[in-house]
Amino acid sequence: MKLVIAVIQDEDAGKVSNRLRDEDFGLTKLASTGGFLSAGNTTLLIGVEENQVDQVLEIVKENCKTRKRMTTASMPSAYTAASGYIPRTIEVLVGGATVFVVDVDRFEKM
Repeated sequence: MKLVIAVIQDEDAGKVSNRLRDEDFGLTKLASTGGFLSAGNTTLLIGVEENQVDQVLEIVKENCKTRKRMTTASMPSAYTAASGYIPRTIEVLVGGATVFVVDVDRFEKM
């Protein structure tokens, strides 16, 4: 048995969860926060048999898209005596998915 841990952007969570349920995969949905932009994420825990891992990964891949977002850089771009630091706006890619597949030594449903 395998545990698929998929960290996805909140905007994609509904599509991925619904598609997994439509394909009869059980899942646990957790609210999480990304470290880089401190944006809302969803972490899905999906227990599957080894031969189902590729199907789950394909569902996640099809439903998680990257997007461009504007954010303020953590390092200021300039300093002026009158106003202090002037923040710099940068464009970053967000979304997609970060997925871990780990072995499950033991599974019990009680």
